[in-house]
Amino acid sequence: QLQLVESGGGSVQAGGSLRLSCAASGRTSSVYNMGWFRQAPGKEREFVAGISWDGRLTSYADSLEGRFAISRDNAKNTVYLQMNSLKPEDTANYLCAADERRSVAGTFSTGELDYWGQGTQVTVSS
Repeated sequence: QLQLVESGGGSVQAGGSLRLSCAASGRTSSVYNMGWFRQAPGKEREFVAGISWDGRLTSYADSLEGRFAISRDNAKNTVYLQMNSLKPEDTANYLCAADERRSVAGTFSTGELDYWGQGTQVTVSS
Protein backbone atom coordinates (compact mmCIF):
# COMPACT_ATOMS: atom_id res chain seq x y z
CA GLN A 1 0.00 0.00 0.00
CA LEU A 2 1.03 3.55 -0.71
CA GLN A 3 0.06 6.26 1.77
CA LEU A 4 -0.24 9.86 0.62
CA VAL A 5 -0.33 12.83 2.97
CA GLU A 6 -0.91 16.35 1.70
CA SER A 7 0.15 19.57 3.37
CA GLY A 8 0.62 23.23 2.58
CA GLY A 9 -2.96 24.33 2.21
CA GLY A 10 -4.34 27.42 3.87
CA SER A 11 -6.04 30.75 3.35
CA VAL A 12 -4.65 33.33 0.96
CA GLN A 13 -5.86 36.44 -0.78
CA ALA A 14 -6.47 36.52 -4.51
CA GLY A 15 -3.22 36.92 -6.40
CA GLY A 16 -1.22 35.10 -3.76
CA SER A 17 0.69 31.84 -3.93
CA LEU A 18 0.81 28.53 -2.11
CA ARG A 19 2.91 25.41 -2.48
CA LEU A 20 1.28 22.11 -1.70
CA SER A 21 3.25 19.00 -0.83
CA CYS A 22 2.30 15.35 -1.03
CA ALA A 23 4.49 12.96 0.94
CA ALA A 24 4.33 9.32 -0.04
CA SER A 25 5.21 6.37 2.15
CA GLY A 26 4.73 2.66 2.37
CA ARG A 27 6.06 1.70 -1.03
CA THR A 28 8.56 3.02 -3.54
CA SER A 29 6.72 6.09 -4.75
CA SER A 30 9.21 6.71 -7.54
CA VAL A 31 7.49 4.09 -9.69
CA TYR A 32 4.16 5.88 -9.53
CA ASN A 33 2.70 8.54 -11.73
CA MET A 34 1.31 11.14 -9.38
CA GLY A 35 -0.86 14.20 -9.48
CA TRP A 36 -3.33 16.56 -7.97
CA PHE A 37 -7.08 16.85 -8.14
CA ARG A 38 -9.41 19.28 -6.41
CA GLN A 39 -12.98 19.27 -5.23
CA ALA A 40 -15.01 22.29 -4.24
CA PRO A 41 -18.22 22.03 -2.20
CA GLY A 42 -21.10 20.95 -4.39
CA LYS A 43 -18.87 20.29 -7.38
CA GLU A 44 -17.33 17.23 -8.91
CA ARG A 45 -13.71 16.38 -8.38
CA GLU A 46 -11.54 17.71 -11.20
CA PHE A 47 -8.06 17.03 -12.47
CA VAL A 48 -5.45 19.71 -11.78
CA ALA A 49 -2.02 18.38 -12.75
CA GLY A 50 -0.07 15.16 -13.19
CA ILE A 51 3.57 14.15 -13.37
CA SER A 52 5.14 10.94 -14.61
CA TRP A 53 7.15 8.66 -12.34
CA ASP A 54 10.45 10.07 -13.65
CA GLY A 55 9.31 13.68 -13.74
CA ARG A 56 9.82 13.99 -17.48
CA LEU A 57 6.17 14.33 -18.44
CA THR A 58 3.63 16.71 -16.95
CA SER A 59 0.06 17.56 -17.78
CA TYR A 60 -2.31 20.27 -16.60
CA ALA A 61 -5.96 21.19 -16.72
CA ASP A 62 -6.51 23.72 -19.48
CA SER A 63 -8.41 26.00 -17.12
CA LEU A 64 -5.29 26.74 -15.06
CA GLU A 65 -3.87 29.05 -17.72
CA GLY A 66 -0.30 28.25 -16.72
CA ARG A 67 -0.62 29.43 -13.12
CA PHE A 68 0.26 26.10 -11.48
CA ALA A 69 3.38 23.94 -11.71
CA ILE A 70 3.81 20.35 -10.59
CA SER A 71 7.16 18.82 -9.67
CA ARG A 72 8.53 15.89 -7.72
CA ASP A 73 11.57 14.90 -5.71
CA ASN A 74 11.83 11.14 -5.71
CA ALA A 75 14.65 11.22 -3.18
CA LYS A 76 12.17 12.75 -0.75
CA ASN A 77 9.15 10.78 -2.01
CA THR A 78 7.33 14.06 -2.40
CA VAL A 79 5.30 15.74 -5.11
CA TYR A 80 4.70 19.48 -5.11
CA LEU A 81 2.12 21.81 -6.60
CA GLN A 82 3.19 25.43 -6.87
CA MET A 83 0.12 27.61 -7.24
CA ASN A 84 0.51 31.22 -8.32
CA SER A 85 -1.92 34.04 -9.09
CA LEU A 86 -4.59 32.28 -7.07
CA LYS A 87 -8.22 33.11 -7.71
CA PRO A 88 -11.30 32.62 -5.51
CA GLU A 89 -12.44 29.89 -7.90
CA ASP A 90 -9.33 27.90 -6.94
CA THR A 91 -10.87 27.37 -3.50
CA ALA A 92 -11.19 23.63 -2.96
CA ASN A 93 -9.88 20.60 -1.17
CA TYR A 94 -6.76 19.52 -3.04
CA LEU A 95 -6.09 15.79 -3.18
CA CYS A 96 -2.95 13.95 -4.13
CA ALA A 97 -3.25 10.74 -6.14
CA ALA A 98 -0.96 8.05 -7.48
CA ASP A 99 -1.19 5.22 -9.96
CA GLU A 100 1.37 2.88 -11.42
CA ARG A 101 -0.38 2.22 -14.70
CA ARG A 102 -2.33 5.24 -15.90
CA SER A 103 -0.25 7.69 -17.88
CA VAL A 104 -0.41 11.40 -17.16
CA ALA A 105 -0.60 11.87 -20.92
CA GLY A 106 -3.59 9.56 -21.11
CA THR A 107 -6.12 8.35 -18.58
CA PHE A 108 -4.62 9.68 -15.35
CA SER A 109 -6.94 12.69 -15.51
CA THR A 110 -10.01 10.44 -15.31
CA GLY A 111 -9.35 10.03 -11.60
CA GLU A 112 -9.69 6.24 -11.70
CA LEU A 113 -6.54 5.85 -9.69
CA ASP A 114 -5.27 3.44 -7.09
CA TYR A 115 -4.17 5.70 -4.24
CA TRP A 116 -5.52 8.91 -2.74
CA GLY A 117 -4.67 11.22 0.10
CA GLN A 118 -7.18 12.93 2.36
CA GLY A 119 -6.59 16.36 0.92
CA THR A 120 -5.55 19.80 2.07
CA GLN A 121 -7.90 22.77 1.99
CA VAL A 122 -7.08 25.85 -0.04
CA THR A 123 -9.21 28.95 0.45
CA VAL A 124 -8.71 32.04 -1.71
CA SER A 125 -10.48 35.22 -0.70
CA SER A 126 -11.19 38.16 -2.99
